[in-house]
Amino acid sequence: MADDRLAMDVAQLVQEHHGGVYRYAYRLTGSVADAEDLTQQVFLTAQQKLVQLRKAESAQSWLFAILRNCFLKGRQKRRPVPAGDLNFDVERIPAEISEDEEIDPEQLQEAIRDLPEAYRLVLVMFYYEDRSYREIAEQLDLPIGTVMSRLARAKAHLRSRLFEPEGHGAASHLPHSAKRRG
Repeated sequence: MADDRLAMDVAQLVQEHHGGVYRYAYRLTGSVADAEDLTQQVFLTAQQKLVQLRKAESAQSWLFAILRNCFLKGRQKRRPVPAGDLNFDVERIPAEISEDEEIDPEQLQEAIRDLPEAYRLVLVMFYYEDRSYREIAEQLDLPIGTVMSRLARAKAHLRSRLFEPEGHGAASHLPHSAKRRG
């Protein structure tokens, strides 16, 4: 009977949180196939570690932590891009952005996907998980200043990519190794 209860609990987690976990995975990976694989890995891991979930109301943050860990473990073999290699031209970033201006979701995802993974992760944790600088710093074992710097650079990149005329986006200022498609 315990196995049936466990299967129901996992099934309930999938039913209630699949959409949110998938959207988070897609924001991190930028790829439908990678997001699907990562989402599946999250729920497989959740099934194995279900006893660690103490409160049902913390299930989403628990699943997001699993997702983040799976994402980071899968990316450990990649070489990090030094922050000094990112050359954002602050003068070219629009000072104000009209709230009426629509953002194309595909263009947003492409801009997020172009970010180096370390910057993308901080950005997604801040906006998608509503984590504070301190929480992100603790979770990623980084100095809070590094978190703030990465988030500022990520936001500058997005503003430049989304609100500058064609061909003048920040992607042209990223080092070749930081540009990523796919």
